[in-house]
Amino acid sequence: MKVFEKQVWFVTGSQDLYGPKVLEAVAEHSEEMVQGFNGSAAISAPFVNKGTVKSAREIALVCREANNDDNCAGLILWMHTFSPAKMWIAGLKQLNKPFVHLHTQFNAGLPWNEINMNFMNTNQSAHGDREFGFIGTRMKQDRKVIVGHWQDSEVHKELDDWCRAAMGWMESQTLKVARFGDNMRQVAVTDGNKVAAQIQFGFEVNAYGLGDLAAYVDAVTDEQVAALIEIYKTEFTLAPELLEDAETLKIIQQEARLEAGMEAFLVEHDSMAYTNCFEDLTGLTALPGLATQRLMAKGYGYGGEGDWKTAAMTRITKVMAKGLNGGTSFMEDYTYNFAETDQVLGAHMLEVCPTIAADKPSVQVHLHTIGCRADVARLIFTGQEGDGINLSLVEMGSHYRLIANTVKAATPEEMPHLPVASTLWEPMPNLKTAAAAWIYAGGAHHTTYTQAISMDVVNDFAEMAGIELVTIDEDTKVNEFKKELRHNEMYYRFM
Repeated sequence: MKVFEKQVWFVTGSQDLYGPKVLEAVAEHSEEMVQGFNGSAAISAPFVNKGTVKSAREIALVCREANNDDNCAGLILWMHTFSPAKMWIAGLKQLNKPFVHLHTQFNAGLPWNEINMNFMNTNQSAHGDREFGFIGTRMKQDRKVIVGHWQDSEVHKELDDWCRAAMGWMESQTLKVARFGDNMRQVAVTDGNKVAAQIQFGFEVNAYGLGDLAAYVDAVTDEQVAALIEIYKTEFTLAPELLEDAETLKIIQQEARLEAGMEAFLVEHDSMAYTNCFEDLTGLTALPGLATQRLMAKGYGYGGEGDWKTAAMTRITKVMAKGLNGGTSFMEDYTYNFAETDQVLGAHMLEVCPTIAADKPSVQVHLHTIGCRADVARLIFTGQEGDGINLSLVEMGSHYRLIANTVKAATPEEMPHLPVASTLWEPMPNLKTAAAAWIYAGGAHHTTYTQAISMDVVNDFAEMAGIELVTIDEDTKVNEFKKELRHNEMYYRFM
């Protein structure tokens, strides 16, 4: 069974020049390839064979059909034979779904003792894909080009990366972000133009009063609260004495009430991401801690202090990561460890997703003092070791920039007096270079932290969105990075 329900269409290009026998072979080969892709455990999305297109009319029809099909996340286009590319102009001009240009051929090796002109005419992807590639470049079409035999595992991995990006892009088109309260006052990077964001990415950002949310929280029944606490006891380490003490039990019950109430609101308002702010909690008992962590683990995007861009990016990344090992969380670069290897301790006041936890999180109750002074239940854990990526989506005025820093997470020393979830990482290539490059790029202090998706998925998503991507990794040098930013600034200002 595939991870995603949305489909990717497989369209084969040819023409009528070669006669019915060649077209029959083309159709048979295409069907065998689609069945092979659908049988691959490495590819997370189902492929649908949309047949062979042989004329401008057929191409335009399939492109319009893709545009209007809510189950189509994108297309794979492949030229089995030569397909004169002027036929593709009208269709590509109309196509508003992402596509990947698969440069492959049906056969792997050549039948040296049997090869003839009929074989050459039937299997000329090397010829046909170059013609198709020209028109894509001439029309300035953003697309992914994947090269290799269709049965190769590397090709399957590249196709899956692209499919995941396409699923994220599809999610972005319909995503709604609910804002409870406003941005943290006087903070620049979490603010921005929501109309520009909706034009660029498709997602909506809608504001709701805290009173509206409080009504949903107040409507949660005691039975719902009790059912959630039973889940907490199963999924997390929850000391019995916390439930035996009347005061801490009340605090945990209130967190369950917040979780149920917020989720009910989000479901009814069709929102898969949300923000709140510790400066605006009217009608709520405190800033949600465990409640927000649990909602993120269920797949909701979150942004603290009204950070709607990070909330949206976290939800989109969670969609792209579906079925993969590793978690995804809202995160913040909180404080540094300057040592033999310089590191960053990532955390937030309360809201770090338990999908990144190394071990079973524990439910604890501690005093929260920012914005409101109250005891709040939260999950405490440290993140797991391994490779990860920090993503920051920022608005540069002329365009959007996505900043990606690859990191290596490590196990921190014991921190018995830090009552929040956290993770420790070494940014690539090192803290000195990474932090300087991040600051030059205008990266935010909030990020989407993921240990699930690859940089290839991030790159594919940025291309689908038509935004700038700058990467900070093992090869980054500050002076070259600054030049890249200057060149990109000119490109996006005049494009």
